[in-house]
Amino acid sequence: MSEIRRDLVKQNWVAVASDRALKPNDFPIAKRDLGKAAAGGFCPFCAGNESFTPPEVAVYRPDNTEANSGGWTIRTIPNKFSAFELEGELVESQKGIYNTYNGLGKHEVVIETPEHGVEFHEFDQERVYKILTMLKQRYNDLARDERIKYIQIYKNRGMFGGASLEHSHSQIVALPFVPRENEGLPQYYASKGTCLICDMVQQECTEKERVIWETEDFVLICPYASRFSYEAWIIPRRHTEHFGQINEQEMDSLAHILLTYTRAMIDCLQDPSYNFVINTAPVNVDHQSGYHWYIEVTPRLLVQAAVEVATGIYINPVAPEISAQMLKESLSKLI
Repeated sequence: MSEIRRDLVKQNWVAVASDRALKPNDFPIAKRDLGKAAAGGFCPFCAGNESFTPPEVAVYRPDNTEANSGGWTIRTIPNKFSAFELEGELVESQKGIYNTYNGLGKHEVVIETPEHGVEFHEFDQERVYKILTMLKQRYNDLARDERIKYIQIYKNRGMFGGASLEHSHSQIVALPFVPRENEGLPQYYASKGTCLICDMVQQECTEKERVIWETEDFVLICPYASRFSYEAWIIPRRHTEHFGQINEQEMDSLAHILLTYTRAMIDCLQDPSYNFVINTAPVNVDHQSGYHWYIEVTPRLLVQAAVEVATGIYINPVAPEISAQMLKESLSKLI
């Protein structure tokens, strides 16, 4: 029988098929045919096309190469089609029952490689380490602006993951407000006096039902109330509120875990679209205890249906306990 589980972090409900699991072949999305966004014949992110993008705001390149030219290895640029501009102050206006804020904020794109057609799981660990270092650098730089209250880092891969360009890249959105997505964390701390994520790690590592991989610095699990089939979280063992506080040892470990697990997931789930999301604490606001940064790795195997839109209850046809075992078996081939 199915179970309706409470997601304490996201503050929503998930209907989980607790005693069964759809296998990758059972999902209706044709992943290999439709999992990637079309390149369209021209890619502004490729080396040599720097003039077709906004000027870079951060870059890794040899010292003898000019800005906004070839020769770079990782390049961060403003999103050309951003809905946000970091100009002025946040202003509210009201018209009848509706209220509006100006689009204060910033949206950046981290181009992960100058080569088109080379995907994240095909990178070596050194490149993944440098990508994470760039993301940390941009996180900390954006956090210095007092107008910014939350920084969301994410990656879309494939059509069903929301990717509009095939060229491998990540994105960063800096917002003038704090989204409610992780409000369960400070609420739990206010109620229990402990960190929900730390308590989750302790229980999961004791029960072992949903653990995929444990290392000295991180735990990889399928969360108890997984909203998406084969969803996994990478959680740092050290209680750390901000992704920008990750240290060198953790960065090296995370690069290894993220790369190895992505390869295992690609193999196990037959090349799915997916999202990476780095959840972290707000910035430039009054301190609230209980935040603990972590990464969601979410394969996109199903399209959200009407019942989820209407009720806010996610339907997951794969029990996370079964997901964890399948993903663990695939991962064991690589470690």
